Amino acid sequence: MTQSPSKNPWIWVPSLYLTESLPYVLIITVSVVMYKNLGVSNEDIGLYTSFLYLPWVIKPIWSPILELFGTKKQWFLSMQSFLSLVFIGVGLTTGTGQFFIITLAFFWMGAFASATNDIASDGLYLIALKPEQQSFFVGMRSTFYRMGMITGQGLIVILAGFLEQTFSDPTKAWSWTMIGVGALMLCLTTLNYLSTPSVVESQVKKEEKASFGKVFDSFFTKPHIGGALGFILLYRLGESQLVKMASPFFLDKRASGGLELSTTEVGFIYGTLGVIALLAGGILGGIVISRDGLGKWMMPMAFAINAPNIGYVVLAYLQPESVVFATAVVVVEQLGYGFGFAAFMVFLIYVADGLFKTAHYALATGFMAMGMMLPGMLSGYVQQWLGYPGFFVWVVIATLPGFVMAYTVKFPREFGRKVS
Repeated sequence: MTQSPSKNPWIWVPSLYLTESLPYVLIITVSVVMYKNLGVSNEDIGLYTSFLYLPWVIKPIWSPILELFGTKKQWFLSMQSFLSLVFIGVGLTTGTGQFFIITLAFFWMGAFASATNDIASDGLYLIALKPEQQSFFVGMRSTFYRMGMITGQGLIVILAGFLEQTFSDPTKAWSWTMIGVGALMLCLTTLNYLSTPSVVESQVKKEEKASFGKVFDSFFTKPHIGGALGFILLYRLGESQLVKMASPFFLDKRASGGLELSTTEVGFIYGTLGVIALLAGGILGGIVISRDGLGKWMMPMAFAINAPNIGYVVLAYLQPESVVFATAVVVVEQLGYGFGFAAFMVFLIYVADGLFKTAHYALATGFMAMGMMLPGMLSGYVQQWLGYPGFFVWVVIATLPGFVMAYTVKFPREFGRKVS
């Protein structure tokens, strides 16, 4: 395996994972805000936007194809180009009479392209970097992945809110926002074309000759795979429901139990101090795992990613008038998430270790997506049944299995530690 020495991972790792996360958050999360502003019910939002996780769940079915044809770079560049057209399509159809069905169809196409982009991007990361580099850059990787998510939830939502006020028309505002997102994706695709290494994938020739059955069998016969899959499915059980109803909670009328914030305020909360907290948490998480190994930090990181959900319970019961209170809750949650998600990413690298890294990583992230999809599909119905205060109490209860799995899952305690 060879690569151009001029391609610096300090440049292409942030760029690649920003581009990986941005379409994901737009399809899975920002669509929630858009549909809420366009009058879609919480039940339909929770069900249909959670169902958009499905391509990430089933992507292992076609992940071996990426081992057989073309290079990882060719795959992610083509998928990123297609995604730019998808978002332009969403923008051009938000004003139609059947906008919900049509835009969902575009988001579906985008979801399959984004899932394929993930497989190729993760594959390049795994084959272009040495194992110790993978552990070192996991903090940078997860940070810019989340930064892409905050760009979507923050800056892009702020833009949509500004356009809502300018046009006094949410439909027109979201139309221009999504067209702008398509243009942004084209720019990021160009940046990745210039910055990512062209890897000669000679190390994976054995993988190219493997059958689908061998790829799947070698994954499900890994040691302690049952516990590993339980961890992947349950580590974020609380968050899988919280993420679907957090924006509706901020946007809903106070009479309905929400905080009645504007679209701009919601974007501002996630896109300013939240970004700083996320960056700090993600970078710190990668550094301490690289220094001490995953074993020492698994339980503290499980606490960091789950405990801040209690803040949403307080917000729901008190319904404070001050935006500062809501911002503080989001900042703490983002700091904890950035720190705790580093453990999750390193564990996925551990599960994928060995032959067929790209396909096995896709399998692991497919189970991760399933863990987000199934609870998220019911989140709107649970919220309507329990109200926002009861719903967030349930979210906190749902974090308990994640603590159990983090405590019991088997893995080398030194995994991820940088070799001197």
